[in-house]
Formats: sequence, C-alpha cells, structure tokens
Amino acid sequence: MSVWQAMELCFGGEHPALAGHFPGNPIVPGALLLDCVVAAVGQGAADGGVVIRSVKFLHPLRPGEKLDLRWRALASGVIRFEGRLAGDGGLALTGTLEICRP
Repeated sequence: MSVWQAMELCFGGEHPALAGHFPGNPIVPGALLLDCVVAAVGQGAADGGVVIRSVKFLHPLRPGEKLDLRWRALASGVIRFEGRLAGDGGLALTGTLEICRP
C-alpha cells in the first residue's frame, strides 16, 4: 500500500458553482468536489479516464471552509480518498476510484 498524498481545498463564496447551490445557504456541490478529487488523483490518466467506484458525502462543505483531501493507492490498484474538514477533522466525504488504462 502506498503512503497518503494530500492537498487542501477551499472555495470562496464567489465561486460560480455556488450561485445556485443553494441561494441563501450555499454549499460546495459534490460534483465540484469529485472533479477536484479526479484532477488530483487522476493526474496523467486523461487517456484512459477515471471510474468512481463509490462515494459518500457525509458533511456539507460551506464556502470558505477548508477541506483536507487525501488519497492513496491500495494493493488492488483501487485508490481510496477522503476529505476531512480542517479544524475539527470531521469526515466530509469518502470513496474509491480506479484509473482506467488505455
């Protein structure tokens, strides 16, 4: 098994994806979070693509909140990822994906 790799994510209130998600009570859309996961984890996989095997959203991420995203490859080749809220460390999302080779 490989070591965890990590990056921090934070979306300001002006991000265009927040405008309609949801007015007056904005949260960062899950699709935007997954796009960041795929971009971070799947670097160099553009030719074959990425398959998201599972994902659970456990806590909403609000504009301005920091998310500590980390991932690692398992022996099977599947990549496990999770995002924890900075500060309290609460789990916000978790899942697995697989990089498809051409």
